[in-house]
Amino acid sequence: MATVFATRWIPSNESVPEPVISVNELTVEFKTEDGVVHAVSEVSWELYPGEVLGIVGESGSGKSVSTMTLLGLIPMPPGRIASGGATFEGEDLFAMSKKRLTELRGGQMAMIFQDPMTSLNPVFTIGDQIIEALLAHHPGMKDDAARERTIHLLETVGVPYPERRVDQYPHEFSGGMRQRAMIAMALSCDPSLLIADEPTTALDVTVQAQILDLIDRLQSEFNTAVALITHDLGVVAEHCDHIQVMYAGKIVEEGTADDIYYRPMMPYTWGLLRSLPRLGHDTDRLTPIAGAPPSLIFLPDGCSFSPRCPYVFDECRVIEPDLLPIDGHHAARCHLSLEDRERIVAQEILATP
Repeated sequence: MATVFATRWIPSNESVPEPVISVNELTVEFKTEDGVVHAVSEVSWELYPGEVLGIVGESGSGKSVSTMTLLGLIPMPPGRIASGGATFEGEDLFAMSKKRLTELRGGQMAMIFQDPMTSLNPVFTIGDQIIEALLAHHPGMKDDAARERTIHLLETVGVPYPERRVDQYPHEFSGGMRQRAMIAMALSCDPSLLIADEPTTALDVTVQAQILDLIDRLQSEFNTAVALITHDLGVVAEHCDHIQVMYAGKIVEEGTADDIYYRPMMPYTWGLLRSLPRLGHDTDRLTPIAGAPPSLIFLPDGCSFSPRCPYVFDECRVIEPDLLPIDGHHAARCHLSLEDRERIVAQEILATP
């Protein structure tokens, strides 16, 4: 059982907007010599104009695969969409032609990858690479206009001296500046959807904050729908309207930022929160999650988190919990009673030591 975010509250005299993207029960698998990798299982979500969705989880939880599948960036084979569907502005993403998907990708659907040094071509200037993206989606655009637009984009994302730096190569940019250049490229065609895959990885804390604030500002200015993928719950605290927590290819909890931070209802989410420093808490008591994520080929019976869960009991090892609603947009997978979870959150997870 999966849930889908409903739209934001809309005044009765206004029309309800259509979602920019809608994902329904998406399941993605990879066939390998060792068996079938169940990378993504029954993932559902909707994203509306101007909204930011945070997708959080450890490496291998299915975060990137679930979004890259939407852009047609998963090699098939060995990958395959086992079930489910997705629409972008009303169009079926999995039924459209490769030509149409190519038109959308990089244009109305853009992606920021986590390592700009490997995403940018080292033998071309930053300007040439952004200009190439512009001309690919605007065949009638003149070279001079594309260059002018590129300089304006670099200025918009906070690259200093854009008239000079447009002719520099990726190695001449710092990590933060390269990421800004990637954001400029992603925004070059005014996308309706921006997917940011670990956009602050390997950046220092100050630059992380600058990049996230930049995405916030541009999302607000252009009313772009943003999916922000990260392994760090701390990154999405102030930047997301909704958060999905993924584990072993499935959504294990979803809700508003307040739901996830102030009323988490799934032990895996508790583990992620315990690993974060919190104001008023003893930073010497940060607790990592014991063990490692399971193999996506040989998933455990019952709850996939049960081998690592300190609150596990017999039912957890036999029956997989459904993603059940708690209230509003909040839902979680767990066999513990709601009363027990409320008590644990109050006494162990959020209590000040």
